[in-house]
Amino acid sequence: MADELTRREFVRTGAVAAAAVATGLTAGKAAERSEANTSKILNYNPDMEYRRCGRTGLMVSAVALGGHWKRLVKVIGGSEPEGWMTTDIGRNDFQKNRHEVVTRCIERGINYVDACCKEEILAYAKALKGRRDKMYFGYSWHILESRFEEWRSRKKLQEGLDAGMKEAGLDHVDVWRISLLVDSSQHSKAEVEEAVAALDWAKKTGRSRFIGVSSHDRPHLKKLIETYHDQMEVILTPYTAKTKLVTDEAGLWATIKKHDVGWFGIKPFASNSVFRGDSAPDSPHFHNDNRIARLAIRHILCNDAITAPIPGLISEQQVDNVALAVKERRILDVEEKAELDQAMDRAWANLPANYEWLKDWEYV
Repeated sequence: MADELTRREFVRTGAVAAAAVATGLTAGKAAERSEANTSKILNYNPDMEYRRCGRTGLMVSAVALGGHWKRLVKVIGGSEPEGWMTTDIGRNDFQKNRHEVVTRCIERGINYVDACCKEEILAYAKALKGRRDKMYFGYSWHILESRFEEWRSRKKLQEGLDAGMKEAGLDHVDVWRISLLVDSSQHSKAEVEEAVAALDWAKKTGRSRFIGVSSHDRPHLKKLIETYHDQMEVILTPYTAKTKLVTDEAGLWATIKKHDVGWFGIKPFASNSVFRGDSAPDSPHFHNDNRIARLAIRHILCNDAITAPIPGLISEQQVDNVALAVKERRILDVEEKAELDQAMDRAWANLPANYEWLKDWEYV
C-alpha cells in the first residue's frame, strides 16, 4: 500500500464498506470473512485479535493506542509538566519515545491510534510519517471543535479540520470524531446539526473515511445515534474495568449494537487510578500493576460490542503487556475477578476530583 493514498481512494473504499452493510453483511459474517482473508486486515499479526469496527468494516486491533502519555516523565525523565497536553513535544527524547512506542505497536499488530488534541495529532503524525499504511488515524483537534463555542458552526468546524490537518501534514484521516461537550446534552439541536453537517462534508470530500463523535453523556449519545445514525459511525466513550452492560433496550450498549456503531473505550485504567505504582520501570508495584492492566483489558474485551479500549501507553514494555493480555484467556476466573474488583474499588476511592465522572460509566 502506498504511503500517501488519495482522498478519492478513501471515498471509494468508504463506499465499498457502506455497500457491504447495505447488502446485509452481519458482524458475524464480516468476522468470518476477515478470518478467511487476513490479507485484508491492516498490519495483520497472528498474535493479535481484530474486531470489526461497526459498519465501517475496518478490522481494528482489539487493543489500540490512545493518544495520552500521562506519566511519561517516569520513562524519559524530567519534571512532571503542569498538564499532559503541555508536554514539550519538541524534546528529542519525547519524539524518540513516541516513535519507539508506535514502532512496537506496529510490531505487535496494533493498527489504530487515536489523537484528541493538537499535541497528540502533531506527535503521532510525525511518529507515523512514512508508515501511515500500518495504522489507522483517529483525529480530534478538540480546541477547534464543538467543545468551544466559537467552533460550533459548520463553517468553523470545516476551517478547523483543514487547518489542523495542514499543520500536521495530513492529507486525510481515517476517523474524524468531533469532541462534543463532556455533557453533550448541553448542545442545542442547531449546534448538533452543524456538527453533523461538518462530518458529512468531511466524509463526502474524502478528508475523513469515517465519522462520529466523542462524549461522556450516555443518554445523549444514545439519542444522537438514534437520530443521526448515518453519521454516527464511530463513537468514543469512557469504559473502565468497572463498566457493566445494561442488556435491555434502555442501555447505550443495545443502541450501539442495533445501529452497528464502532466503539472505542477511553480511560480503561481509570486514569491510572487502578494502579498502585507510578508507572516508573523501577516501581516496587511494577509487576503487579502489569498484571492488573492485563486483567482490566481482558475484562473489557469480554464485551464483543466494543471495538477496542485505547489506553495511553508510555513505553514499549506497556505495549507488550497489553498485547499479551489479548493472547491470554479472556474470561477471568474467580480469583482474578476478585483481584480486579479490589483494584477497581481502590481506583474508585482514589479518583481525582476531576475524574469523578468516570463513575457515571459503571453501566452502559
